[in-house]
Amino acid sequence: MAESPAPRTATIARDTRETRIRINVDLDGTGTYNVSTGIGFLDHMVEQLSRHSLIDISMDVKGDLHIDQHHTVEDSALALGQAVSDALGDRRGIVRYGHAYAPMDETLSRCALDISGRPHFVWKSGFTQERLGEMDTELFSHWFASFAQTAGITLHLETLYGENNHHIAESLFKALARALRAAVAIDPRVAGAVPSTKGILGKGSLADGG
Repeated sequence: MAESPAPRTATIARDTRETRIRINVDLDGTGTYNVSTGIGFLDHMVEQLSRHSLIDISMDVKGDLHIDQHHTVEDSALALGQAVSDALGDRRGIVRYGHAYAPMDETLSRCALDISGRPHFVWKSGFTQERLGEMDTELFSHWFASFAQTAGITLHLETLYGENNHHIAESLFKALARALRAAVAIDPRVAGAVPSTKGILGKGSLADGG
């Protein structure tokens, strides 16, 4: 009788003088979420990420919002990226690569990513207003960069065109979600092999190639 696959889940507890964070993820979930960061628009975006990636995300963040939003935005992304990385384990059997286009009315964004163990972030997007809801729009690129850093992924995000700032932000998160959904999926053809000629991904795989 075949053994059941190990659950691909992770829990992160991260406490600093600036933030207190609790995160749970399940890569093989159904896209259920419970998100509270204290920043309404960020909650909305992480909920979109969960729903469209099918990764269950529970995120509770208490941050020093009386100062500004920077620590809460950065630390929530760092902790979520770490949770995804931990849940991936040794990366055996994953598809590894993912890409997606996400249209939202007049806006079109795309994402390409590689769960490479080599964090890198390319950003080709922008906003024409300083805030969406109460969230500073300059922090969106920082959120994605922080997530890529601890998740250990090469992440390229681009808005091809668009006018509405809400649509731009949401299409970027949805593009990431769909690309991530493809990349973390298990490929039945590789029989549990690590998808790299080096034989390793994640920690210790920072050399070029693979």
